Amino acid sequence: MDEGHARAKIIVGISEQLLLAVKSDKDIAEILKQINALSVEELKVFLNNDKLKKTFWINCYNAFFQILRKVKKLAKNKIYKSRSIEIAGSFFSLDDIEHGILRRNRFKRSLGLFTNPFAPSLLKELVVDELDYRIHFALNCGAKSCPPIAFYKSDKIDEQLDLATQSFLEGESKFDDKNKVVYTTALFKWYKFDFGGYKGVKEIYKDQLNRDIAGYSIKYNVYSWDELLDNYS
Repeated sequence: MDEGHARAKIIVGISEQLLLAVKSDKDIAEILKQINALSVEELKVFLNNDKLKKTFWINCYNAFFQILRKVKKLAKNKIYKSRSIEIAGSFFSLDDIEHGILRRNRFKRSLGLFTNPFAPSLLKELVVDELDYRIHFALNCGAKSCPPIAFYKSDKIDEQLDLATQSFLEGESKFDDKNKVVYTTALFKWYKFDFGGYKGVKEIYKDQLNRDIAGYSIKYNVYSWDELLDNYS
């Protein structure tokens, strides 16, 4: 194992350790010191492919949501925009991680159609190379309709994200074959163009669930925002 690969494994490992400690209700102070002791340059140099980037930032998002809500007691209406997450000597918000880094600086409420040209330079430096729609089935925002929290590993993340997508869609989808209607998650509506639009959603069902819904109309389930913390898969 070369030095760069070894360092990348350590960095991603810190995100895994943090999430595990949060789940286990263990003291996280030392891990928080480790994650803040990283440098932005290290994140740029060693998290040098999307598997590493997605693993690190998905784990961080899911861990820090629990920390901000349960430990810091941030209100639901402030939790996404508050830059209270200290990583590598910089402060991030949950929105920075999700819509900045993982969604390549897409505007939060643009259906995934528009990119923010005024995004902070830090976020532009850390973004994934390609937007992966499956992240929507991996990020947990503490609501009942959110996907459950999994522990992602860089050498298995593609398989894990496929499994997360398939599992979530199986639980969220109802097929009315007689009337050719599929009822599905509102995530497909909110981030429509992350999924390739209406046509892309149908392709996802074919690829992920082996369901051909080419002639079906799509209706969206009501999203439950009732709080459900500690929802681990």
